[in-house]
Amino acid sequence: MSGFITLLEPRELKLHHPTKTMDYQQALDKLLGLTDLERVAGTAPHTRRYDLGRVRVLLERLDNPHLKTPTVHITGTKGKGSTAATIASVLNAQGYTTGLFISPHLHTFRERIQFGGQPVSEEDFASLVDAIWPVVESMNSQGTHGEVTMFEALTAMAFLHFFQRRAGFQVIEVGLGGKLDSTNLVQPRVCVITSISLDHTQILGDTVEQIARDKSGIIKPGSVAVTSPQSPGVMAVLRESCRAQGVDLVSVDEEYEWTLEAHDLDGQSFTVAAPWGEVRLWTPLLGGHQLENAATSLAALHVLDGMGFTISDKALIQGFRSVRWPGRMEVLSRKPLVVADGAHNPYSAGKLREALHQYFSFGRLIYVVGLSADKNASGIIQELAPGACLVVATRSRHPRAVPPDPLAGELRAAGVEAVPVEGVRAALDYALSQAGARDIVVATGSLFVAAEAREAMLGIPPELYPSLQPQARVP
Repeated sequence: MSGFITLLEPRELKLHHPTKTMDYQQALDKLLGLTDLERVAGTAPHTRRYDLGRVRVLLERLDNPHLKTPTVHITGTKGKGSTAATIASVLNAQGYTTGLFISPHLHTFRERIQFGGQPVSEEDFASLVDAIWPVVESMNSQGTHGEVTMFEALTAMAFLHFFQRRAGFQVIEVGLGGKLDSTNLVQPRVCVITSISLDHTQILGDTVEQIARDKSGIIKPGSVAVTSPQSPGVMAVLRESCRAQGVDLVSVDEEYEWTLEAHDLDGQSFTVAAPWGEVRLWTPLLGGHQLENAATSLAALHVLDGMGFTISDKALIQGFRSVRWPGRMEVLSRKPLVVADGAHNPYSAGKLREALHQYFSFGRLIYVVGLSADKNASGIIQELAPGACLVVATRSRHPRAVPPDPLAGELRAAGVEAVPVEGVRAALDYALSQAGARDIVVATGSLFVAAEAREAMLGIPPELYPSLQPQARVP
């Protein structure tokens, strides 16, 4: 890869100046007042989906900011977040000040909209809500398109912020699926599809091929598609989608090879062999699946380089080394050894179990597990159970979290010693009280559990929202 930054064409900048100013908490309250499909309470999953008509009108009334910044669009079941973070990190290292839109967040809504590697400030977040709010209120009062959802508003805020700040690129992670996701009005240079497995089956379909058809909806004419290793059925769907759109497909599984060189608690070094050459990199992200994500990121960046968006070897090395994607195989403490991982489906739970034995040396394996009601609990438990000495069943603050007692019952039925403890912090304290010097404690089952484990271990103050917050009960 060559070594000079490609300058983007000048763009007219239309700043939106709100007539009034609210503070961050007021802005957050307004946003949380919108329909929030992520936090619908109850045990039954919310399966309603929308077309793109409403978010299209919202963006049109904001002068289509999503079309004014070069875009990398990323979907998949697993790995899309770390792939998005890695690509954005390299682009930032190259000098393209980059916008990154992700979901969900760990500790604050501001994490969802990042610019130059940092979450949007409270002041800018409030200004963005101010800027879009007249349009949101107008659309909601007219009722023609139905009410704007929270995720649609956040999506519009991200696009507007990246345009206003003259981002050199925007790296956009799909929220759910692909075809009908609110982000799917962009015109990407590169479409990335990371590993596809069963998840959100009530919404996307109950086979990986059905899910792939939905996710392949991000593939658009004029782009290049890059895919992580997939099952044969998924690859057939992606190839057909690319043929229909006249899009070239880069298969990382067929064109790239990666080899783990060394690892410790801080990260791992690895080599990637590609058709265009070989590169040795280091990343702080642990796990064999992260090497697959790294190769996918590298392939997408090489495609951009071929389009004239120059990516130097120096930027690659620096970007991979400096990427941050917390809550995924993250070491929170060394003595005792505590790891947090947001595995929330059977596939990711199995990968987590494999990675724990590959990357860490420990005596007993103790889990702190909390699940969401719409997840495949039996499948996750089946993957986590082998080798587990104790599981502390808990629940996060999220309103869709499964209560600890029935979860502990399912674990016991699978032959695992399980203790119910209300609240992640209390559950983590109990697990640590049972752990010996050589044991490992792993907080997992959902990203919400991983986030609350981080808060407990690292002293991070939580950003609380209206939700179920049960009182702690320790056995």
